[in-house]
Parts: sequence; structure tokens; C-alpha cells
Amino acid sequence: MNYQETLHYLYAKLPMFHRIGAAAYKADLDNTIALCNVLGNPQNKIKTIHIAGTNGKGSVSHYIASILQESGLRTGLYTSPHLKDYRERIRINGKKIPEKKVMDFVTSYHDAFDKIQLSFFEWTFGLALNYFDEEKVDVAVIETGLGGRLDSTNIITPELSVITNIGMDHTNLLGDTLEKIAGEKAGIIKYKVPVVIGNMQAELAHVFTEKAQINQAPIFFSEKHFKVLQAEVVYNSAPRLLLKMQCLNGNKIKHVLEHDHILHSSLSGYYQVKNIPTTLMAIDVLNNIGFEITKKNLKDGILNVVRNTELLGRWQKLSDNPLVICDTGHNVDGISEVLRQISFTPHNKLHLVLGFVNDKDVDSILKMLPANAIYYFCKASIPRALDENILFDKARKYNLQGTSFPTVAEAYNSAKENADTDDLIFIGGSTFVVAEVL
Repeated sequence: MNYQETLHYLYAKLPMFHRIGAAAYKADLDNTIALCNVLGNPQNKIKTIHIAGTNGKGSVSHYIASILQESGLRTGLYTSPHLKDYRERIRINGKKIPEKKVMDFVTSYHDAFDKIQLSFFEWTFGLALNYFDEEKVDVAVIETGLGGRLDSTNIITPELSVITNIGMDHTNLLGDTLEKIAGEKAGIIKYKVPVVIGNMQAELAHVFTEKAQINQAPIFFSEKHFKVLQAEVVYNSAPRLLLKMQCLNGNKIKHVLEHDHILHSSLSGYYQVKNIPTTLMAIDVLNNIGFEITKKNLKDGILNVVRNTELLGRWQKLSDNPLVICDTGHNVDGISEVLRQISFTPHNKLHLVLGFVNDKDVDSILKMLPANAIYYFCKASIPRALDENILFDKARKYNLQGTSFPTVAEAYNSAKENADTDDLIFIGGSTFVVAEVL
């Protein structure tokens, strides 16, 4: 198979959660254990850092990878989903896995893995582990796909576990309460492996502390160690987030940064004020278990995260006059952060190009949206996408006025035709809407 045929095999013939939803979800790790046995258990040959959470895990994964890369380590990064290119999911020092590596892997293991009946995600995770092992990475940052306890990635025993936050998402698979979802995410906590908790939700803290105690795992809540004193987005040729941070008196840990300090992030969304303290806490814990990351490595890694990792779709500016922004926030918490940032962004009229997948709690999102915006409802070209006319009808119940379009491209083009130079066009609602625009 050539590269395009290989991708067709992976996309069309394998269950893929992000395309078809719950039907692709495997509620056990049996397949992943079987595929790793076939590969010679590469997960046991590389150092890893494991990241889970409802929101923020992608940004934190990229921040940590960028900082490790700045420290001179050969750093693997495994994330999902991709936006433009399948190979975005698997990187070493920011460079995507070569097409030939993808082709050779599928050709080599096609027969063996067909017998196991792997999902798309399992295939891809196996490819990542095999590649990181072959290329002798110093460390690999591994982002969970869904949940934690039963996620395919949960066969690793990392140097550090990180849980960014807990929100209501994938409730049909992870549970219908925050506590149940937290329990699933806490499933990545391993025996004597330190764990960092990002957004400290008081009602959920016991879930993590109890799991950590059972596993004798040191636990660190980032909000007890770092505080954001001030945050500001500067819009120029490339938007940048400026943060004034304060180190708090932490116990049993030495901070890389001391006292008050300024950080600059090329990820400019205000919601990074939640992700950066989590990242700082993770770096401090890594240093306290044997890594050697300097203050300069940390600051440069945060500043250069987009350049180092090529992360896309996080409050990303596409053009000026009118200002066009896209963001992959796709659940209630994510959209709340997007709306907050829009409120801080100077503009006249607001144009929202929106599409969703059909298993989201769309009503809870629609009731949050401003009635004075102009809406362009659309459908991404995946089976799981919500029909644009159904979305249009739902939106009318919440007095949201606009037009429906059968494709993302038509919706975006209409927004550009209607917007004046001092307006703001925002594109989002679904990762797949953003992917098609990019």
C-alpha cells in the first residue's frame, strides 16, 4: 500500500471514535495489551509522561513537550485528534512521523493486528510506541484519548501523571456525574508515580487523594503552588499571552521559578491561565525526580510552544480585517472559555461559524451563546456530525438567528462575505469544523 492507501485502510476499515462515536470505544485494555505483546512491549522501554483531563490536556501536553525539547531531550509527543494531517498525532521534537514509517508499520503488522481487530486509536497508539522505541526518545509525552482508566494509553507506567481538570463530557461512556468522570480520569494514577492535579475542584479532590493514597503516589495540586496575578493578550503579528505568576510556598518541592515572574506564551487563549500553572507544577515535579530543566528551558518552552510542536486550533488567528479566530473548544467548559475570550476581544459585530457532533449536549451549549451574534450553522464532513438543519432548529429555541449550510466551507465563505473589517469571525463548536477550515 502507498501512503494514501494506508490512510484509507486506517480511516475506512477501522473503528474510529472521533468519526463514529461510542461504537468505537473499547471498555477494556485487552487489545492494547495484545498489540504491545506483538510489538515486544515497547511501552516498557521508554520513559513517559501521561496526561488526562476533560479540557486542557492537549495544551499541557504540548507545553511539557516543548519545555523538555528546550532542555535538550529527544522528546516524543502523542496526541489526538489531528486537524490537518494524521501524522500530527505522533511527533519527535516537533517533527511529524515520516509517511514511510506509517506505511511500513501497517504493512508489517497488518495480518497480526487484523486478528486482534484493533480500533483506529489502538493502531495509532501502537504505531506511536513502536516509533518512539525505534527512535530511542529520551521521554515521550502521552495524551489520553478518552477517559483514563480504560484508555488504550493506560498500559504505560509513566514517570509522572497529570490530570488537568474534570468537566461534563462523554457522559455516555465516562459517567453522568463529575465524580464518576473524575474516577475514570484518576485511573491513570499508578503505584508510587507522582501525580499533578491542575484545576482543583474542591468537591472532587477526595477522588484523587484517595486514589493516590491507595497507590502510594505523591500528589500535587498546582493551585497550591502557583497563582496567576495578571494575564493579558497582546495582539500583533502573532497574538501572545503575557502572564504574571506568583510561586506560593509549596511543601516538599523545589520550584524552578522563584518569587514573581513573567511568562510569555505563543498560545494566546485566556484559558491558558489554567494550563500554565499545571505545566509549571509538572516541570517542578519532574526536576524533583531527576530531570534537569532550567528556568530558561521552561520560559523558552512556553514561549515557543507553537513553533516547537506546531500545535494548531488553540485560539488561533487566521487573518485580520476582519479578525478571524478558530478554537477547538467543544464542550460546555471549553465553549465557556471561548465566550469569555470573545468578550475581551475588540470587535463590532460577532459572526459565529458553528458545527457540532451529534453526541454532544448541544442544548447546554446553545443556551450559553449570545443572541446578538450572527450565526452560520454547518456540518463537518464526518458521519458523527450533527445535521446543520437540526442544529438550526435547536438554535431557534434559544433565539439564535442565522443560516444553515451543508458544508463548513460554505458557512465560512458566507461569514467572510458578510463581515466588515472591524468585525470578529469565530469558527468552532467541533474539532472537525476547525480542521476543515485549517
